[in-house]
Amino acid sequence: MDQFRTLLLDVWREACRHIEIERSTETIARILPHRLPVDRLVVFAFDFTQGLAIPRADSLTIPQDVAPPRTLRSPDRRLLEAWCRRHEVILHRLGDQQHDVLRLLAGSPLDGSWLAAPLTSEHGYAGALLLRAHPPAEFEPEHARMVELLIEPFSVALENDHRLHELDALREAAEADKRSALSRLGREDLVDTIVGDDGGLKAVMERAALVARSDLPVLILGETGSGKEVIARAIHEQCPRAKGPFIRVNCGAIPPELIDSELFGHEKGAFTGATASRRGWFERADEGTLLLDEIGELTPAAQVRLLRVLQEGTFERVGAERPIHVNVRIIAATHRDLPAMVQAGQFREDLWYRVAGFPIVLPPLRERKQDIPALATHFAERAARRFGLRTQSPTSTDLSLLTNYDWPGNIRELASVIDRAAILGDGHRLAIAQALGGVTSPDATRPSQTLNPTAQRNTLATLDEATRQHIEATLAATHGRIEGERGAAKLLDINPHTLRARMRKLGVDWAKYR
Repeated sequence: MDQFRTLLLDVWREACRHIEIERSTETIARILPHRLPVDRLVVFAFDFTQGLAIPRADSLTIPQDVAPPRTLRSPDRRLLEAWCRRHEVILHRLGDQQHDVLRLLAGSPLDGSWLAAPLTSEHGYAGALLLRAHPPAEFEPEHARMVELLIEPFSVALENDHRLHELDALREAAEADKRSALSRLGREDLVDTIVGDDGGLKAVMERAALVARSDLPVLILGETGSGKEVIARAIHEQCPRAKGPFIRVNCGAIPPELIDSELFGHEKGAFTGATASRRGWFERADEGTLLLDEIGELTPAAQVRLLRVLQEGTFERVGAERPIHVNVRIIAATHRDLPAMVQAGQFREDLWYRVAGFPIVLPPLRERKQDIPALATHFAERAARRFGLRTQSPTSTDLSLLTNYDWPGNIRELASVIDRAAILGDGHRLAIAQALGGVTSPDATRPSQTLNPTAQRNTLATLDEATRQHIEATLAATHGRIEGERGAAKLLDINPHTLRARMRKLGVDWAKYR
């Protein structure tokens, strides 16, 4: 027995050395024959929820050749659960009546003498260890007692293996979610591409790099759609807090009555509907950066509460009395004229001084048209990935049309136009003229005057008309298909039910496009 204790120590060492149970089983299978007449070692994991017996390792196979999971009927599942609870080691020798557990796991008829031991852990993982004797040898009762001592190291090895598979599954799910999100966004990675950082945005990027190294509050001023969040992320990624969270809050989208709960969190039972405690955006951004987008939309009461947090660095959840301290870098952004709002009494002057530590003015797209060719190419590549189309680069005529447009919606509008042009071109070209809604001359060398919103303010379509035209163009590109991977709802990034409701409101008949 002393020699077996030495062997048991070796088994423990190998069980704990390798995370993958295939690796530890491979080594242990070479150790056990020194004291046991073993020629095969098999480890099963049980998933009683799914009704599966999963072979995790088999010393007679290489890992990729391990047999597929076995489906367990309800009686079989109950049989194995009861066996695991009894901690019973099963000894089978030639001529013995076949045990039901061995019938399930080793197959029938049994080819030789077998030992089976249940594997369990305090976290609820369960499985089985099976040993087959080297013929013509047979296992003896003393071998069964030895195997009882192997249950614990193999249970630990099985639990480690189970956790490894859980982590792999979570990692694969996270990667799948990431790939899906990037596909919807038409991007290749999570880092925003800043087109124009060496062109029209050069001065902005230089200021962003200067302030990124400090914790000074930043105020980004720019028109809607000009890329304020992209600049804020660039500042975060260059600052010492880059490994911390980056949280964006749209202040204009928070109802006034929920501003405290959203920004600072609440305790369970603080108000009707507060069924659980909730961390606010300030807590979630601790040790990172909090982007307060559209800060000019905050109500006067919300401005007072925000000012207190910025001054003191502490706050209380709604319904709590304990102050919470956070370490957050603040970046504010707005399309509003905050100095004018301060003069009009619509924005607190003391809050202005707090958030405007380092202002950065983001120029509109019409003031940096030298960036349009690079932006158009970037968005065309993104649209091709997003919609599964062949990549088409804008032609010189396309670029002429684009640079002669004033872009009141800035980069966001340009991205939408390129998306629309890619869909209308169906992978063969970029239908820029159609996407812009204008008519070009026959030689297509210059844009129609209808493309100039400054000259044609009175002929612009209403929002409903523009929306209907966009939906109709998408339905034409998808041949009236609404749902599915190549459906209009997918291309418009909208729920199919919402799209149908909007079509009914606008009087769009999808059937005529089929």
